[in-house]
Amino acid sequence: MITSLRIGGLASGIDTDSIMKDLMRAHKIPLQKLQQERQILEWKQEFYREINTSLRTFRDTAFNMRLQGTFMTKSAASSNEGAVTAKANNSAHPGSYTVKVHNLATGVFKGSQGELAGIRDEEGNIKTLAQQFWDDDAPEKISFTLTGFKGGKEKSETFTFNTETNTIFEVVAWINNADLGIKASYDADLNRFFLSTESVGAEQKILVKNDEYNFLSSNDNGDSLLKLDLLTDAEAKGTDAKFDFGDVIGIESSSNTVTVNGITLELKAGDGATSTITVASDTEAVFNTIVDFVNQYNALMETISNKLYEKRYPDYPPLTDEKREQLTDDQIEKWTEKARSGLLRYDSILSDIYNRLRTTISSVVSGVSGGYMEGGKLVKTDNLAKIGINTTADYMSAKLEINEDQLRKAIEKDPQGIIDLFTKGAGEGDVSDNELGIARRLYDNVNYGINRLMEKAGNASDFKLVDESVIGGEISDIDDRIETTEKRLQQLEDRYWRQFTAMERAIQQLNSQSMWLMQQFGMGGY
Repeated sequence: MITSLRIGGLASGIDTDSIMKDLMRAHKIPLQKLQQERQILEWKQEFYREINTSLRTFRDTAFNMRLQGTFMTKSAASSNEGAVTAKANNSAHPGSYTVKVHNLATGVFKGSQGELAGIRDEEGNIKTLAQQFWDDDAPEKISFTLTGFKGGKEKSETFTFNTETNTIFEVVAWINNADLGIKASYDADLNRFFLSTESVGAEQKILVKNDEYNFLSSNDNGDSLLKLDLLTDAEAKGTDAKFDFGDVIGIESSSNTVTVNGITLELKAGDGATSTITVASDTEAVFNTIVDFVNQYNALMETISNKLYEKRYPDYPPLTDEKREQLTDDQIEKWTEKARSGLLRYDSILSDIYNRLRTTISSVVSGVSGGYMEGGKLVKTDNLAKIGINTTADYMSAKLEINEDQLRKAIEKDPQGIIDLFTKGAGEGDVSDNELGIARRLYDNVNYGINRLMEKAGNASDFKLVDESVIGGEISDIDDRIETTEKRLQQLEDRYWRQFTAMERAIQQLNSQSMWLMQQFGMGGY
């Protein structure tokens, strides 16, 4: 708030504004340092949160690697995919299974048995029902009741159409909108009408009742107006699939997709079509899962390492508004890049997380079962190096590299050892840390890191009004200090202005007195 009128050099001729700026420039240095300190804290908070996002992403991967099912992937191959295709779930048992399909599950499909009258008149307009299906004496209205099956229950609806205004396309739309589990369509090119059930199985049906004018159905085995092979009051029903699985004869299913003994079968052909389904452990899928895990681990460690060892440029503090005005956009960008660099160099929290992960990834898991013979010796898959995953020559990078041949060999020869190496401790009650699988330890360490970074920098997606993290508290403290400093500077600037204004008034008064005296001396000369 300005407490007095500011007069800038009117009487003295002094450039008061420039003098004020120079005077305040020195006083504003503490404020600028506070603003720069705040900017650095904001940048640090941003970097911490970015790393926390990377940790959260890797935590999801580590969680999946803790699960035994991740390493129990099975593959299924069919000897006759024209008859049956198969997909094995993790619970499927390796082996060969014979599948014989007697018949497929079907729905109901009814179409016009002959071409209907054209849908357009000579002028190209769409005909009404009366125009399309009756030459003369068309009834004013037609109605029928249609019954289908959907959502586990029978559903019916009665439809009534005005033959002078409604068209076959409205018949299609009304049936489809009724949600009966029955779909209608009309092919204008073929001039044929179609009705079908949405699903397959013996419960699926199309039943027409109260069709007085035989629009959809007939009661004497004759044609309906739409030439559909449907009898009034007689259900047209679908069929269930029927197949044999090994020595289990006559399995029935309302769907052509069915899961038996952990194998999902897609039945493709009936009439006794036969196929042999072979289930085996999918070593390639396990291999790809482990490779993806290693790649994500390397990416995470690189993200942390880049911040830990990023070069710091202490001569490039955050730009002040005054400094920013003196630089081009390109210069501002380059300066800011250096000002942001190295803010987490040798950071203690990141170093702790980094070392924990690096130690865990190279640790030995006690009590791993299995193993495999190679060169007359038992190879125990109790750490990653034993399965071909080693640290690079640059140990400080903490990155891993994979010997693909060795990894594939371990997966094929010792699948249980691979499972133990990553998941040991699952469902085993209290076990010591050295008995926990690699993925289980990593998951715990990543959680530890996430919590530490949350305490330090908070979470960008947290909707709390107050940031309760350490950096959030530091920023809040600086904001209070900035507010106090700005008030003090405003008071100081107001005091300077009052002093300059008082000086200007004094000079103005002196000038006035001098002019009066000069006038008096001048008058005395006459």
